[in-house]
Amino acid sequence: MKKSKRVIENNKKIDRTKEYEIQEALNLLKDIKTVDFDETVEVHLNLGVNPKYSEQNVRGSVVFPNGTGQEVSVLVMTKSKVDEAQEAGADHVGLDEYIEKIEDGWTDVDYIVATPDAMGDIGKLGRILGPRGLMPNPKSGTLTNEVAQTIKELKAGKIEFKVDKFGVLHVPVGKMSFSKEELRENIQTLLEVVMNQKPNDLKSTYLQKITLSSTMGPGIKVNKSFVA
Repeated sequence: MKKSKRVIENNKKIDRTKEYEIQEALNLLKDIKTVDFDETVEVHLNLGVNPKYSEQNVRGSVVFPNGTGQEVSVLVMTKSKVDEAQEAGADHVGLDEYIEKIEDGWTDVDYIVATPDAMGDIGKLGRILGPRGLMPNPKSGTLTNEVAQTIKELKAGKIEFKVDKFGVLHVPVGKMSFSKEELRENIQTLLEVVMNQKPNDLKSTYLQKITLSSTMGPGIKVNKSFVA
């Protein structure tokens, strides 16, 4: 496939064999030629885990100090917290009508929050919501009675993460329009949370590689020393 002039120029700026210090990596990120939309900045973390084992299936959530630059829509499925969810700014609130909509194929939301009293009804939606990462669960904080706080965090930029089958995390940490300091703060926050998820019995090196990129840009390897 023929590469565009932009891709060729960007690739020339990156030394693929080098691990850059974080500030140098952010400088390079800002120096690459972007496309005509505000690209998402992503961090990719190669972890030395085997997700086949439940205790090594790293997952969790993080609230970024500078948000993500993305607007998110939230559905709250509840019997007892309807008024609270509406007052907190949920985009959709209800139960039976949304169960019917989801069964008919509607999943046009970024997050689904549920209270425990609704899970008996929602459980049958697992085959639809599970593969889309929308099934409420306590580990991600989306199965909770603290509805207002959860909506606030999601709207502020709370991100859920989970390793893929290769043990890699792919996490959006902001937009190209963010300042370098805002991106650095978000990346540092993510790494602190992920490092706290290290399995207790892991024998191999936990954090093996950090790569920084924009949606359409080249990957930039980051030196792991900045984590410490």
